[in-house]
Amino acid sequence: MEIKQTSEVFGISNTILNDSYIDRGDLDQTIQRYLNRNMHIAVRGESKCGKSWFRQRNIPEAIVVQCRFGKSVRDIYIDALSQLDIKLTLEETKTGVISGTIEAQATFGAQLLAKLGVKSIITSTSSDGKKTEVIGKDVNDLKFIADIINESGKRLVIEDFHYLSVPERKAFSYDLKALWDYGCFVIIIGVWSQSNMLLYLNSDLTGRIYEMSIYWSLSDLNKVLEKGSKALKVTFSAQIIDLLSSDCFGNVGILQTLALKILDVEKVFVELDEQLEINKQDSFNTAAAEYAGQLDSLYQQFATRVSAGIRSRGDSTGIYAHAMAVIVDASDEDLTNGLKLNEIFSIANSRQPRIQKGNLRTILNKLESLQVDSDGRGLVIAYNNSSDEISVVDRQFLFYRKHLTMNWPWNDMIDELQVENR
Repeated sequence: MEIKQTSEVFGISNTILNDSYIDRGDLDQTIQRYLNRNMHIAVRGESKCGKSWFRQRNIPEAIVVQCRFGKSVRDIYIDALSQLDIKLTLEETKTGVISGTIEAQATFGAQLLAKLGVKSIITSTSSDGKKTEVIGKDVNDLKFIADIINESGKRLVIEDFHYLSVPERKAFSYDLKALWDYGCFVIIIGVWSQSNMLLYLNSDLTGRIYEMSIYWSLSDLNKVLEKGSKALKVTFSAQIIDLLSSDCFGNVGILQTLALKILDVEKVFVELDEQLEINKQDSFNTAAAEYAGQLDSLYQQFATRVSAGIRSRGDSTGIYAHAMAVIVDASDEDLTNGLKLNEIFSIANSRQPRIQKGNLRTILNKLESLQVDSDGRGLVIAYNNSSDEISVVDRQFLFYRKHLTMNWPWNDMIDELQVENR
């Protein structure tokens, strides 16, 4: 029998590590039940909470579209069809004319179109109120796209839905109603704090979508450690388990990473022949310090992007800097459960009375655009404009600030403004 490597049991992986995979709260059974119903499914949970493993385990053969900041609903359809070997081109000309072209790129795509009675290329153009199209096969007709997806026999999965702008989310929520009518049922995965966010965007989805929350209980997190430990013939002491539980902030990705790093510190790299107890707090401290150190460049870049964005805006009151200072200094509980606009305003306004609540709400809506990189990734904190709350979508941030101290650049900006205003 092949000896297991510790990295095959614990850690972050793009594929499921079966020896530490847990069906928390029987969610696997729940989603299988709803996959057999005529419903869309929304799956929400913070970054690295196991959403991807959950999707891979339960929907292994899917059309998976990854959202990025700035991506549009049209981009989703273009990406989805490209995975079916079909090229969908939607263009907007200078005069606002919309034209679309669809073309099979390989055998599978040609077969799909053939089953729908379509030749390999269809073009649809709308100009000056006139339209030329193949009846029932307009590439700008959502039913046609739904028919292609349904014919493929695969489910459409939209991952990182939270990276779409609010207008694009709303637009897609209305498309979801139409897709449901056409019998094309979608799985939407992302990070949002508001329950039933898609119903808030479009009440017509009532009864047509089921939302699942992927959050971890302490019991389920301990089951991850127990199952993985058993596979490697190691045991984590009660003290180490308590430290892991408190410092993972309810996030299984952090737990998995710390568990592997502790084993590295203990020089345990493969499955053991005899049982070994891991019980040294120094091993945990070393692992945590190493993990935080590796995260340093990530949050240095986050701070640099946000501060550069702040400096590029005219901001005489320092409202951006004050808002970031209040948010980053907030408690773990507030950032996890949602930090209210009123609380941010109360503190920021006490420091700078010229800050107004309406302006604060406006800039909180813009914070997401300041955080992301050129590829549209890197979101750490998000604003829920329906509940007026800021929450952390990357729990590693909480771990990082606990184990590593950083002088955030917006604090320097506040000091600079105070000097200028004297």
